[in-house]
Amino acid sequence: MCPQMHSAKNGHAHGSDSGELERGNIPRHRAIYEELLSEIQSGVYQPGERLPSEALLCERFNASRITVAKAFENLQREGLVVRRPGSGTYVERPPDSESMRFGVLIPELGTTDIFEPICQGILSTPAARSHSLAWGNTSDLARSPRDGAESLCRQYIAQKVNGVFFAPVEYEEDKDRTNRRIADMFTRANIPVVLLDRCLEPYPDRCEFDLVGIDNHRAGFALTRHLLKAGAKRIVFAARPNSASTVDARAAGYREALYTLQNGSNGKVVLADFEEAKFVKHMLDRERPDGIVCANDVTAAKLMGTIISLGKQVPEDIRMVGVDDVSYAKYLPTPLTTMRQDCAEIGAVAMSVMLERIKRPNHPVMDVRVKTELVVRASCGSAV
Repeated sequence: MCPQMHSAKNGHAHGSDSGELERGNIPRHRAIYEELLSEIQSGVYQPGERLPSEALLCERFNASRITVAKAFENLQREGLVVRRPGSGTYVERPPDSESMRFGVLIPELGTTDIFEPICQGILSTPAARSHSLAWGNTSDLARSPRDGAESLCRQYIAQKVNGVFFAPVEYEEDKDRTNRRIADMFTRANIPVVLLDRCLEPYPDRCEFDLVGIDNHRAGFALTRHLLKAGAKRIVFAARPNSASTVDARAAGYREALYTLQNGSNGKVVLADFEEAKFVKHMLDRERPDGIVCANDVTAAKLMGTIISLGKQVPEDIRMVGVDDVSYAKYLPTPLTTMRQDCAEIGAVAMSVMLERIKRPNHPVMDVRVKTELVVRASCGSAV
């Protein structure tokens, strides 16, 4: 039975029941955060005013204390509230600050599903309300991600932006040199950089810039462990050549899971274009996998299509998992089990990290990892 909603102020109820808060794929803590944010922005709670206690909010939203505390933490990170031990949580009065302009340098924007919601997260965060984002001229990116990225870099330097959100170039043979050139140009121009999703150095090296993403090593481990529990015994890791360092980290997690959970097995990492049926058939004949951990959902979609065209069934013959939970993952011929990352949260956190870097330029490098969630669908052949 759902408890009666309590009014936030002046007898007006501003929440909705727990079922409504769990609409779509929005995590419960994020829904509570958005509800409280709306009330703060609409003036239900004024600067300096105390918010209801965690206990009252737990009852109002039919949520656990941990969930409500996480929503409070998000509000505090955005500078919207301040928590006073022994007193409560109060609406913060935002300080007057100069409007800043930031550049977005994402070579894969428009071609990879994860980056648009990341950008939306950057734009929608309250921390960005007094600032603006520059997208630059992206026409060169369509022809050459490398040349386009360097062109945008020069544009942002000429515009003297206050900082740049950068997702390093991927899938280019000389991507590491390209990314280092771009990074060095920003450094010489004294422009702060916050990396999105991936480091610009090969795994496991770490560069000198703040990074917001997920724990890719842990994701690779968890996906492999899930396939093992589902009954797979001969698991391979599939990725596209010249992938980002995130993929190397996922492969490392895959290898560790096999080594730890399958009697020292080293596994097999296969790098290829998985739309080539001849190669895929050769790989299946050679490795005889009954499980495949794919570097991301794009790889999984291409490989699944090719496997089916070769007369194999997923998951009856081969179990598959991916990473990202892109919009089409649940609509593949066999709905894909995948590791979901909260892209909007990555964007929101990235803006906070950028503002903190500008405020404290000598602060130690930050590596912020957003929580992931295993989404189980039919492709793994297991409902656990």
